Amino acid sequence: METIFTEFRQHIEEISKLTDDEFEYILSHFVKKKFRKHQFLIQQDEPVKYEYFVLNGCVKAYTLDHDTKMHILQFGMQDWWIGDYQAYFKQIPATLYVDCIEDTEVLCLTLENREKLCTEMHKFEHFTRKKLNSGYVALQQRILSLLNSTPKERYEQLLVQYPSLFQKVPKQYIAAYLGVSRETLSRLNSVVK
Repeated sequence: METIFTEFRQHIEEISKLTDDEFEYILSHFVKKKFRKHQFLIQQDEPVKYEYFVLNGCVKAYTLDHDTKMHILQFGMQDWWIGDYQAYFKQIPATLYVDCIEDTEVLCLTLENREKLCTEMHKFEHFTRKKLNSGYVALQQRILSLLNSTPKERYEQLLVQYPSLFQKVPKQYIAAYLGVSRETLSRLNSVVK
């Protein structure tokens, strides 16, 4: 079995232990795809077919405002899930863009296959429920941070939580994620170091 699939299995088994047959069955419901740097996984107003598990690489999920200013909601690095969940679960056109910051390899799961796996396998349903709960908690923490923290506090928090992000992601994307200008980010970078 490919090493990347072993890592995917380990990711699931942090929550739900699997037999070899169970893992092979789960994996059979995913499609592996490769994307190049700057290639879109999801484009706003288009159908959203998949939720993505990042095997390697880095992606960003974002929206553009009326002035075409980018607002990044989430990054996705190795072992992270990413998608436009509103569009995915409600089966409506995408509200976000998701594109590659670098060459990226993902496992893709359709909603139909997700529902099938959750219905047929309690272990997979348990895994997805725990992951969704973690995602809700992270989203709430992010919103509270944007509402209650200074840019410096948000920068320091991101640096502590995801130090590898700063090696993978260009500064303008870090600034768009933190909700600050590139100049403010440069000032924060010099103050914090």
